[in-house]
Amino acid sequence: MATKTYHGSCHCGQVRYEADIDLTRGTGKCNCTFCMKARAWSVHVKPEAFRLVSDKDALVSYHKHPQAPVKWSCKTCSIRTHATGDAPWMGGAFVSVFVNTLDDATAEELADAPVRYSDGLHDNWMNPPKDVRIL
Repeated sequence: MATKTYHGSCHCGQVRYEADIDLTRGTGKCNCTFCMKARAWSVHVKPEAFRLVSDKDALVSYHKHPQAPVKWSCKTCSIRTHATGDAPWMGGAFVSVFVNTLDDATAEELADAPVRYSDGLHDNWMNPPKDVRIL
C-alpha cells in the first residue's frame, strides 16, 4: 500500500485534519505514563504530511515537560487527535496522529497495520517493553 490521504476528527467534529499516511509502514504504542493512561495508538508523519483543516482555536494543548510531545485535544469534547514533537531518533520534527481519530481508515487497514511497541516508561524508546499484552 502507498501513502493515502486520511481524514480525521474529534468526537464533536470541531477539530478536523487530514494526513498523508502509509499505515503499512507501521503504527506505535508505548508504555509511557501518558500513553498508558490515554491508551494511545499512533502513527508518525512529518509535519508537512499533516494539515489541520479546522481552526487551531478549537484545540487545547498539553505536555508534561519540555521534552515531551505536545498533545492536542478538542476544547469541546476533549478527544486527543494528534501530538507534535521533535526527536532526533525519530528523524526530527513529527506529528503523531492518533489512529483512533481517523474517520476513513477501514477496520481492515487498522487491523493489518503493524504495531511497534516502545518502552517509553524507561526512556528506552527504540525497544519494546518486556510485556506488551496490555498496550
